[in-house]
Amino acid sequence: MNKRDIVLSLLHPDTSTQYTPAAFFLHFDPAFHRGQAAIDKHLEYFHYTGMDLVKIQYENRFPLRPEIVKPEDWAKMPCYGPDFYEDQWNITEGLVKAAGKDALVIMTLYSPFMCAGHSVGKHVFFDQVKENPSKAAKGIEIIAQSLLTFAKGCIDRGIDGFYHSTQGGETHRFEGSSIFEECIRPYDLALMEYINAECDLNILHVCDYEGGYTDLTPFLDYPGDIVNSSLKVGDEFLSPTAISKMFGRPFMGGLDRHGVILTGKQDEIKAEINAVLQQTPTDFILGADCTIPSEVDWDNIKTAIDAAHQYSK
Repeated sequence: MNKRDIVLSLLHPDTSTQYTPAAFFLHFDPAFHRGQAAIDKHLEYFHYTGMDLVKIQYENRFPLRPEIVKPEDWAKMPCYGPDFYEDQWNITEGLVKAAGKDALVIMTLYSPFMCAGHSVGKHVFFDQVKENPSKAAKGIEIIAQSLLTFAKGCIDRGIDGFYHSTQGGETHRFEGSSIFEECIRPYDLALMEYINAECDLNILHVCDYEGGYTDLTPFLDYPGDIVNSSLKVGDEFLSPTAISKMFGRPFMGGLDRHGVILTGKQDEIKAEINAVLQQTPTDFILGADCTIPSEVDWDNIKTAIDAAHQYSK
């Protein structure tokens, strides 16, 4: 079995894997965000660390739209088309060609809600969507249409799936209102249901970069073959097995991105991996709860992945 087969085997409970697969993600220096330089850096990182899939870091953030100053201005939001995504599509095509025979290649896909925050500034957008949810939702709708164009182009170029990141359901955001259900969830699902029907493997990432969650149930019916999230839910720390059972699918994660993987020594990392793997389900990918800070030593990541590959229960 190659890396591709090992990760796909997680979707078939009757198929045993040779080892616990692992993958950790980080942003590269801006010098490696575009063109061949991005392709080469992704491949260098993939081969050096020995991780089990190639995850493309999406670095083509939506530009600021200074003309959007009030909720009704979201009707002016442009729907970005192929020209906007061409470089990311070229990166996709290059990585699929270079690594796709041996490993799954998946693309980062930020949610429409997240891209709306990129377009005007996240705090400005939060205020706008609270002031007039239906007007602000027009922008999310337009962005979802644009992201669908992006997803289709990636699929046409051979991508295996997406790492779909969602935000908006954090405890501090819109708790006590209907904003999540009316302005975020429908557009998440429109995008996720499309990629779920078209791709071999998608990872649902419940992102806690902007804040934590007291309840994951709003995401339980979100599509995605594998779920990736923090283990901290409210005041509790759940086990990977508990979250896997909650979502009814394999779990990816287990490590705090700011913890031992970032600051530990090799023996500390190995000990942490062994401790995590003692409480994981069989269908599991070792990873972090979100993107690891870019200053991480790649040797730390290699050590963690090697420990996962060598572990046996």
